[in-house]
Amino acid sequence: MKKLLLFLSVIVIGGPSLVAQKRNKGKEIAQEQKAIQHFNGFFDFSYHTQDGRLILHLDKQLHLNKQLLYINSLSAGIGSNDIGLDRGQLGDERVVYFRQQGGKVFMIQPNLKYRSTSDNLLEQQSIQEAFASSVLFSFSVEKETATELWIDMTPFLLRDAHGVTQRLKSTGQGLYRLDKERSAISLARTRSFPKNSEFDVLLTFSGDAQGRWIRSVTPTPESVTVHQHHSFVELPEREFKPRTFDPRSGAIPFSYYDYSTPVNTSTRKVFALRHRLEKKNPEAAVSEAVEPIIYYLDNGTPEPVRSALLEGGKWWNQAFEAAGYKDAFQLKILPDDADPLDVRYNVIQWVHRSTRGWSYGASVVDPRTGEILKGHVSLGSLRIRQDFMIAQALTHAPYATSEEDQPMLDLALARIRQLSAHEIGHTLGFAHNFAASTNGRASVMDYPHPTLDIKEGQIDYTNAYATGIGAWDKIAVQYAYNHYPEGTDEKAALSALLDKSVNDGYRFITDQDARPLGGAHPYAHLWDNGTTATAEFEKLMQIREIALKNFSLDQLKQGEPYSLLNDRLVPLYFLHRYQLEAIVKLLGGQEYSYGVKGGPVASVNAVSTAEQEKALQLLIGALSPEALQLPKALFSLLPPHAFGFPASRESFSKHTGPSFDALGIAETLSKTVLKMILHPQRAARLVQQKALGQSTLGLESTLKELENQVFKTTYASPYAASLSQGVRTRYIAQLTQLAKTKNTAPQVRAIAYELLYGLHQWLKKQKQFPFQHYHLQQLKAYLNHPEAEEEINAPKIPDGSPIGSNLSCSGFYYGSKFN
Repeated sequence: MKKLLLFLSVIVIGGPSLVAQKRNKGKEIAQEQKAIQHFNGFFDFSYHTQDGRLILHLDKQLHLNKQLLYINSLSAGIGSNDIGLDRGQLGDERVVYFRQQGGKVFMIQPNLKYRSTSDNLLEQQSIQEAFASSVLFSFSVEKETATELWIDMTPFLLRDAHGVTQRLKSTGQGLYRLDKERSAISLARTRSFPKNSEFDVLLTFSGDAQGRWIRSVTPTPESVTVHQHHSFVELPEREFKPRTFDPRSGAIPFSYYDYSTPVNTSTRKVFALRHRLEKKNPEAAVSEAVEPIIYYLDNGTPEPVRSALLEGGKWWNQAFEAAGYKDAFQLKILPDDADPLDVRYNVIQWVHRSTRGWSYGASVVDPRTGEILKGHVSLGSLRIRQDFMIAQALTHAPYATSEEDQPMLDLALARIRQLSAHEIGHTLGFAHNFAASTNGRASVMDYPHPTLDIKEGQIDYTNAYATGIGAWDKIAVQYAYNHYPEGTDEKAALSALLDKSVNDGYRFITDQDARPLGGAHPYAHLWDNGTTATAEFEKLMQIREIALKNFSLDQLKQGEPYSLLNDRLVPLYFLHRYQLEAIVKLLGGQEYSYGVKGGPVASVNAVSTAEQEKALQLLIGALSPEALQLPKALFSLLPPHAFGFPASRESFSKHTGPSFDALGIAETLSKTVLKMILHPQRAARLVQQKALGQSTLGLESTLKELENQVFKTTYASPYAASLSQGVRTRYIAQLTQLAKTKNTAPQVRAIAYELLYGLHQWLKKQKQFPFQHYHLQQLKAYLNHPEAEEEINAPKIPDGSPIGSNLSCSGFYYGSKFN
C-alpha cells in the first residue's frame, strides 16, 4: 500500500513537470519554424534567421545533372567611373550543373567553347574529355533523403564572385579583403520565381585605402560595402535557331568550335547574337510577335530625362516594322516591385557616378546558342550635362538678358534620346557602326558629334542630333530578325540583303578599324560628322572661331563665380579634337570593307595623294599659332578658381599654378595632334605606301612639311612666337618618341633618326634662333643616348566624355566580354 501511494505521489508531483516540458518543447519548435523563412520557385530554399544560413533544397530528379544558367552581378556599386564597379553591372554568365559526388555536391561548368553536334554519344564524350571543365564550388550535404539533398549555399553566396578586391587592386585603390563578419545575405532582393531564383548579399571589404578614387566615393574608405547578386535561371528548352553571322551585317558575333564538322569546312561556327522573335502569323508580310521584345526603363529616372529615354528607345520599333513586325519592340516603366537584375526583365538603368563616364549595353546570353535572354542597359546620369555645357559655350550670350536654358536643354535631351537608342541597340545584338555618319546619320550605332551650322553669322545647333532610327539600323534588324518562310534559302536571302546595302552605298566599319591612334580607315571615326572629314573640319574651325570671339561673361548666370568661365571654355577650345582624329586617319589611310566572296568586290585602296596632302595641310594648320591662340580679350575674364569651386579633371591642366595657362592649353592641343600624326603604325603605313607607289606622300615628306611649319616659319607677335616655341619642343619630343619606341618599324626609325640629325645640323648653323641651345640639347640628348631620353610631359588634355576619350565612351559587353 505504501508503495502504491508513493507511486501515485510521484505521478502527481511529476505530472505537471512533464506537461511543462512538452509545452516548452512545442514553443521551441514553433520558434525554430518561425526563425526559418521558406521560399519556393525554381529552387526551393530556406533562410535561417538565427545563424544567417541559406539552405538550398535540391530535387535529385529535377536539379542534379541538369544544365542551368548562373550569373553574378553587382546590385549596389561603388559609384566611380574610373574604378568601374557600377550598380547593375552584369558579371560572368555560365552554364552550370550540380553533380553529387559522395558526401559533396559540385557545381560544374562544362566547356562549351569546344563541342560536338554529332548524334554519336561517344563522339560527344571524346570532345568533353579532351578539354577541361571547371568545378566552380563544392557544397557539403546537410541532409539527404531518397529524393532530395539539402546543401548550405551560404559560403558560395558570401564570396567575392564579382571580383571587387581584384578591381580595387588593379586600379591602384588598395589591398582589400572580404570581411565575412560584416557581410550577410540580403533578403530584400532574395526571391524565387518559377524559372529563376535570385540571391542578394551585402559584402563588406576592409583594407588600406591607397587610391584617391576610392577615397572620393566612400564615407570610410577602409570599409567598402557593396551588394552582389547571384541568379540561377532555367535555360530555354524550346529550340532556338541561330542565324549565321556575316561580317557585313552589323551584328555582334557569337562563336564556338564544333569538332564534328566535316574536314572541308571550318570548325569555328559563328552566329549573330539576337533575341528570340517569331511572328504570330508567319505567312503575313506584317505580323505581331508571339512574344514582343519589351524593355523596362528604371523607375528612378527623373523627368525630363525619363521622357527623352522612352522616346529615343522606342525608335527601334521603326526598324522592326521595316522587318515585318507590328509592335514587336516595346518600352515601358519598370514596375516598382521588380528587380532590375531579374532575368525576366530587359532593363534600362539610370546609373549615378561621382564623375561622368561611359554608358553601355550588356546582355545575358545563352552560351549554348547565342540567344539574348536579357538586355541590360546602363546609362550614366551625368552624361547629359556635357552636351548642356557644350551648348552653353556655343550660344551667343545665353544669359545676357535672361536665364532661359531651354534651347540648350533641348540639345542635351536630343543627345539623350540618341544615347538611349544607341545602348539599347547593343543589347539587341548590334555593334558600333563608325562609318554611318558619312551616309547622312545612317545609324544610331555611331558616336554622334553635334551637327553645327552657321546661320546669319551665328552658330545654329537646332539640328544637333538625329531623330528616329537610321537607314542602316533597319538593314541590321532585317538581317538579324527577318522571318523567312519555310523553303526559303535563308543564306542566299540574307546575302542578297547585304549585297544591296553595299550597292546602295551604306558602309559598316566598327571598333577595330575606327580608333584614332592606329586606325587607317578614312570613313570610320568616333564623334565625327560630314561626308568628308576635311570639309567638316574646315566648317568646325569656322564655328570654333565664331564661338571663341563671342565667348564672354554672358556665358555665366547671375551669381555664378567668374572662374566657371574656365571650365565653360574647355569644350569650346577643344571643339575640333575629334574631327582632328578623323582627318589624321587619312594620312597613310586605306579604304576597305568587310566583304565576302560572292558579294560586291571589296578591294583595298589607298587614300588618294590629294586627299592625304589636304589632310596634312589642315593638321599643320591646327598647329599654327592662329589655331592655338585665344582672343586676348578673354584673358582678363579667366581668373583662378574661386574658393569652394575648385578645378576638376575636366578643367584645363596648367604649368602656371592657379593662373590661367594660355600657353599650356596650346601645348596640350599640339601634343595631341603630333602624337596622332607621329603614331608608329601610321608612320609605317606612310613608308609602305610610298615604297609601293600607292602615293607620292611618304613619311619623309610628311615630316619635312611639319618641320618647315614648326621650325622655319617665324612670327612677330610675342604671343604667337611663344606658342610656336611650345610646338617646336613638342615636335622634337614626339619625333624622338617615334624613333625610340620598341615596336616602331626599322624604316620608320631610320627616317626619324635622319630627320632628327638633319634638324640638329640645321640648328647649329642658325644665328640667334629662338631657344636654339635648348633645342640643340634636346636633340643631342637623344642622338647621343637615345635609350636614356625621357618624355617631356605636357598638361593633360581634360576628359572629353561623353564626346569621348577611350576611357569614357559608350560601349557594349556581352557576358564577360567587354568592348
